[in-house]
Amino acid sequence: MARGDLSDEQWAVLEPLLPKGKKPGRPPIWTRRQLINGIRFRVRTGVPWRDMPEEYGPWARAYDLFRRWQRNGTWQHIFIQLQARADAEDLITWDLNIDSTVCRAHQHTAGARERGVCRRSRRAALSPSPTITASGARAAA
Repeated sequence: MARGDLSDEQWAVLEPLLPKGKKPGRPPIWTRRQLINGIRFRVRTGVPWRDMPEEYGPWARAYDLFRRWQRNGTWQHIFIQLQARADAEDLITWDLNIDSTVCRAHQHTAGARERGVCRRSRRAALSPSPTITASGARAAA
């Protein structure tokens, strides 16, 4: 077990929160614990997926698990469950933080044209336009 890997106590808390496998059959070669430790290693160190140590399993398998759980919301579900458990044990201090940051617009924003209005159409609107009669001849305005 490497320095940053999950301890037995941490794994005992995390394992019940993981989704159950759907397919019966041959057991996987790489355990979920190894793959999750590999994902944690990659996130913690920031190395590319391909540079993940082999002790955590194939990088492609760890990446597949990471992305699949990211897309279907499993990581979010695990986080919410762990957060609720920590909150129930009063391990989280909830502080309210109000941000009063000022957001200023760029200097060019003040003189921007209205959407859909261009200079050409303004000129056309100001100048008298000839009207066309039913016969197709131009009439003076």
